[in-house]
Amino acid sequence: MKMGILTKKQKELYDSFYESTHQNEHLDSKTEILIGLSAAIAMSCEPCVSYYLKKAKQANVSKGEISETLAKVMAVAAGQKRLQFQEVIDKYDIDL
Repeated sequence: MKMGILTKKQKELYDSFYESTHQNEHLDSKTEILIGLSAAIAMSCEPCVSYYLKKAKQANVSKGEISETLAKVMAVAAGQKRLQFQEVIDKYDIDL
């Protein structure tokens, strides 16, 4: 990942932190991959989605597991939009 705006020290610290997130004490490999994939989808990080899909394939994560992960991200996103819409209605006291 190109991070030209960071200083060498900042990039080293970021890289160290990022790598540490793959060295889990409590999550199994498949769970770590699916959480990473869901975060990548939620953050709209195309290179990250690609990375985690490749990792998923290597780890024999099923298409069904990937589908359910995507569905969960979609459900959370839809819920967020519903709440945002309701906040506008409440804030401006709109009676529909």
